[in-house]
Amino acid sequence: MPEFLSLVPPDIARDTLLKHIEYSPGISQIPVFEALDRVLAMDIVSNENLPAFVRSTVDGYAVRCVDTFGSTETMPSFFSIIGEVRMGEKTDLTLSEGQCAVIHTGGMLPQGADAVVMIEHTQKSIANEIEVFRAIGKGENILHQGEDVEIGERIFSKGNVIQIGDIGGLLALGFVSIPVFNLPKVGIISTGDELVEPGDTLLPGKIRDINSYTLSNLIRKYGGIPKTYGIVRDNPDSLSLMMRQAHMENDLVIVTAGSSASVRDYTSDVVNLLGSPGVLVHGVNVRPGKPTILGYCDHKPVIGLPGNPVSALVIAMLFVLPVLRKLRGEVRVEPFVDQRVRVSINISSVTGREDWVPVKFLSPGRDGILVVEPIFYKSNLIFSVIRADGFVKIGSDANGIMPNDILDFYRI
Repeated sequence: MPEFLSLVPPDIARDTLLKHIEYSPGISQIPVFEALDRVLAMDIVSNENLPAFVRSTVDGYAVRCVDTFGSTETMPSFFSIIGEVRMGEKTDLTLSEGQCAVIHTGGMLPQGADAVVMIEHTQKSIANEIEVFRAIGKGENILHQGEDVEIGERIFSKGNVIQIGDIGGLLALGFVSIPVFNLPKVGIISTGDELVEPGDTLLPGKIRDINSYTLSNLIRKYGGIPKTYGIVRDNPDSLSLMMRQAHMENDLVIVTAGSSASVRDYTSDVVNLLGSPGVLVHGVNVRPGKPTILGYCDHKPVIGLPGNPVSALVIAMLFVLPVLRKLRGEVRVEPFVDQRVRVSINISSVTGREDWVPVKFLSPGRDGILVVEPIFYKSNLIFSVIRADGFVKIGSDANGIMPNDILDFYRI
């Protein structure tokens, strides 16, 4: 029976695979409003100032700040109103000593003005005249030209993932399309004589294939294009044929099951046949997911996941998502810590092995740190993950976790 040659720590295993990946995704120019979660293919430099002109941040009166000095509620300053700044238009008004102009939020400051007094700090005395009850400083309640973004400023860097707010910023600067990296294609294969399609009648000894569909949606959610290749029976020739096809048609190949140390598990042998250097890691010191395969074959990564649905999701989070991020052109690829949480009860673990434990939220603690409770599960119980809000990682240096210990939390 074949055995694992060694169990590699997860971080070292991931780095080993990522260092081999040399990939230059194609580039497409797409509309900004379609760019959510896409990865920038080059730096974006502003061609405009934002704001493009000096404008007010409040409703009130544009003034010369020096004319307000000494103003109080008992000794207000008096200003004559010479006009109103119309929204969306360049104003021709120019202020002299003791003069002001009505201005609205976003309005362009008239010549001579260097501040805006809020309407709440004024009072109409007679027609075309106001009283100002407080002194204001130069630049108060205004935005200067280019205060947000200046011409020539790099606003986004190559490799950044476009977020919701970024779209508004790009449109505000006049960008209607941007260059992004093309989405990587990911082939997904499930193996096993025991598998049937989800819609098939479940006969004794059979189980439904769910990994193809959960992994497809995971890939789609995090920015890839999944393609499923169905169920391959436990036959090395059939598996080799399907994996060669998937390898030819995709940028990343994922195969589930067939990775443990069993006489019927041929995946590692088939991976080695796909191209050099072949299998880089076979066996990771993590629970769940020890029989993981990480390979790189003719310039394409190949990952063998355990067939256990819980293990497959954990290993996908640890290895598939970082690889997907690198293929997408992202700068940051490692698993993302969502937050720090406090555990409610003790959790057993073994020194030297990294454990990933599903947990559910309980309540915020007295210090504001969220308290979580572990979900203890048996192999293949997919609903243990469904009931979970995410996972906590117990490092390989830990020998058990005590109540109130603080751990990193990773959302599903």
